[in-house]
Amino acid sequence: MITVNALGDTCPIPVVKAKNAIRELNGAGQVEVLVDNEIAVQNLKKLAEQKGYGFSGQQLEARKYRVLFTVEENGVLENQVQEPEAAQESCTCGNRRNVVVAVSSSRMGEGDEQLGNTLMKAFLYALTQQDELPQTILFYNGGARLTCEDSPAIEDLKQLESEGVEILTCGTCLDYYGLKEQLRVGGVTNMYVIAEKMTQAEVLVKP
Repeated sequence: MITVNALGDTCPIPVVKAKNAIRELNGAGQVEVLVDNEIAVQNLKKLAEQKGYGFSGQQLEARKYRVLFTVEENGVLENQVQEPEAAQESCTCGNRRNVVVAVSSSRMGEGDEQLGNTLMKAFLYALTQQDELPQTILFYNGGARLTCEDSPAIEDLKQLESEGVEILTCGTCLDYYGLKEQLRVGGVTNMYVIAEKMTQAEVLVKP
């Protein structure tokens, strides 16, 4: 059994750690995950339901929960070796859907600004862990700050770019905020291209 300590970790890190541990099993086995809140337990339960793993959870003390995944020998693991035909059917590297993410602010949602910044950072990190990555991420207006120096999301965006995701930031926005010299990931684009990418997208995501 593999034990994962995710105490104190914010969403989506407990789920990411659990998925990585399940990969390490490389077959049947159990993964124990320790978390400190009920929301994390529910997120892990959803992972188990999606993947068909056995699941149990219990509260050990005030802010400590134990989640147990049970993976059967015939369970479908994400790193499972596939036959060439099956691998070709499930591979999205060469024929990835045209999913476009449009980011118009440095924070996610309305309400508390600090919470919104935390949620946006978590969202961009969560993108790096998806089985199917977006084709393009567009940054404009306040979102332009996320591709520039001192952005907390730079490393996540660089990872996405290294895996073939197109990162584009509005040049007008960079000029307006005085950030053009501080761009640290991706390229500069214009509103025509932004409109084209958005209107031609199969799926348009606006966090």
